[in-house]
Amino acid sequence: MDTSILKYIMIGTGVLFAIVIGVYIILTKKMGKSEYRQMKKLQEGTKADSFSMDVLYQKLYLTYIKMPFIKRYIYKLRRRLEILNIDDEYTTRKDSARILTNAILILIPIVALTIIITHNNTLLMSILLIFELFIVDTAVDGMVDKIDNNLLREQIDFFAEIRHAYHEYNMVEEAIYQVSLDDEKNVSKQGEKIYEILSSDDPETELEKYYDIAPNSYLKEFAGISYLTQEFGDRQEDGSSLYLKNINNITQEMQIEILKRDKLNYVFQSLAFISIAPVLLLEPLKNWSVSNFTFTTSFYNGKLGMIIQILIVLLTVISYIMTRKLKDNGGVQVDISTNQHPWQEKVYKNPALKKIINAFIPKKGSKDYRKMQKLLKDSASKSKMEWVYINRICLAIVAFIATIILSAQLHRIAINYIYTEPTTETVVMGTLSEANQRKADELTKQDNYFLDKLKGKLDITQEEIEKEMIKSPYYEEGDEKLHTDAERILEKLNVVNSENMQWFEELLAIVFAIVAYMAPVWMMYFQKKMRQMDMESEVMQFQTIIVMLMKIERVNVEMILEWLERYANIFKEPISRCVNNYEAGAWEALEELKNSVTNQDMIRIAESLQAAVEKIPIREAFDELDADRDYHQEKRKETNNQLISRKGLIGKGVGFAPMICLFVGYLIVPLVVIGISSMSGAFTQLGG
Repeated sequence: MDTSILKYIMIGTGVLFAIVIGVYIILTKKMGKSEYRQMKKLQEGTKADSFSMDVLYQKLYLTYIKMPFIKRYIYKLRRRLEILNIDDEYTTRKDSARILTNAILILIPIVALTIIITHNNTLLMSILLIFELFIVDTAVDGMVDKIDNNLLREQIDFFAEIRHAYHEYNMVEEAIYQVSLDDEKNVSKQGEKIYEILSSDDPETELEKYYDIAPNSYLKEFAGISYLTQEFGDRQEDGSSLYLKNINNITQEMQIEILKRDKLNYVFQSLAFISIAPVLLLEPLKNWSVSNFTFTTSFYNGKLGMIIQILIVLLTVISYIMTRKLKDNGGVQVDISTNQHPWQEKVYKNPALKKIINAFIPKKGSKDYRKMQKLLKDSASKSKMEWVYINRICLAIVAFIATIILSAQLHRIAINYIYTEPTTETVVMGTLSEANQRKADELTKQDNYFLDKLKGKLDITQEEIEKEMIKSPYYEEGDEKLHTDAERILEKLNVVNSENMQWFEELLAIVFAIVAYMAPVWMMYFQKKMRQMDMESEVMQFQTIIVMLMKIERVNVEMILEWLERYANIFKEPISRCVNNYEAGAWEALEELKNSVTNQDMIRIAESLQAAVEKIPIREAFDELDADRDYHQEKRKETNNQLISRKGLIGKGVGFAPMICLFVGYLIVPLVVIGISSMSGAFTQLGG
């Protein structure tokens, strides 16, 4: 094993050991503090003799919230978990600490491996270390999604038990209370909350509050149906309870959603790793190629090799982000705009910066402003218009500065390669012997003497170089190698003198800045496209909601619209506008809704609601939905399969793109092109 690699492994092991000892000492000292004393007091009488991971996570949580960078991240994480662990601070803290600890344990070996592999390439190592933070963020999202999916599966059993309890007690709130007594399941906490709502003095107001914090739409539907049944009473429909039929409808929806998420996870389970693997293989491939094919050294250690490395890293980042967007299963999300004040808001409050940012934002009422507003809604972006433009401006500035710095770094790499490349007088196809290697290094050192002396002279000629060579201790007048060596030194000197910032590099920096400025907008268009793929699925969910509501006494069109608005995502804006305008004219509001959507099934729902406003009862207006219930269920399943198939096809193309570029652009093409060029040069020398 290379001694440098062994050294880094030993250093990494020592650092990890020091971190573990440090954490242990910190936890030991903090055991005496008030927060830990209070926790210990609460545990008296219940504490087990054996080691408890739950207690450890509680201690780690208290440690994490005192660390500056980790504190901000764990608060962001717990906002998502608070929704799942409703009113359960102990579980929220435990899950937050557990997920963050697992993420740190994943990050440490990846960082150590990256440092070991890329310790000779500082630029690539820095890029990879930053990129790995995003990888860990994905791992954290996956852990939260797993909790969300487990909750969804628990709801299947929960609703099945509700059916049995309702048969026994024939009271909605009593059935929910009895089933929620099981403290082992997370869904029981949701059941307890729904029971408290139904038993409160003002259940309607409390229910509206619950809609804002419910972890998924199915619990919202269950809570709403339970309230309506408690308020208006149950009735028999075809010899069975309407309430239980509606619970069965919700269960079927959940089963379809679980199958959809499982299939998405199966399709994308390895794509995330495949999309990021190329960046970890850059250095090993480079080292293998250089050690086995010496003629590729000029490519991999030169400027062109570094440019391709950076392009592959950028492609990997883009592929990784797009793969995440494609895999999104619509799990629990947090509205950032209502939960925190991001840095963009602080930037916008600065008077000087605000004027600059406003200069980029289209004027209110203009066509461009309306277009951007519509894009924000269509892509379901939680950002304000000002935040989007702050992000765009910052990305443009970062891209411009990064391109300039990168260009300077590439010039430095090119010059450094000229000074360090072993110089041979003939084309070498294989590996240099030890003697030839020493000879090549001596020749490089000799050339460097003249490069240091003559660099900066842009108009120097070969004859002038030969004169300087004769004056040096390395050559004499009439030396047979004088002419060929002067020609080689002139080529090197031209490279050294030309490696300065050029006008086209500044132009390229501007182009990259423009691309970065447009990137957030392009990402919103991509997100919009993904939402359009989910459009049919949302309409079918609307049909299920209407089937549940249409048979309940005293349900009217306005109530149906309010329910649709509550569960809408893609159609949120037109339905909200319809609800707001309903009092001014029901028919006209529904006509506007019909004209603002393009999906035929959604238009048909709007037309049926119009018929229910003036002409016929709601039940008759939607009788075909109930009659074709089985057909719509099968259609929903087929639509999900098609959606997953399309997403999987796009995901495979996006996920495999960096790997293909790595092997084709970074390995095969350089080997073939440079190999053919080297062979041609060798044959030319042999022929001469």
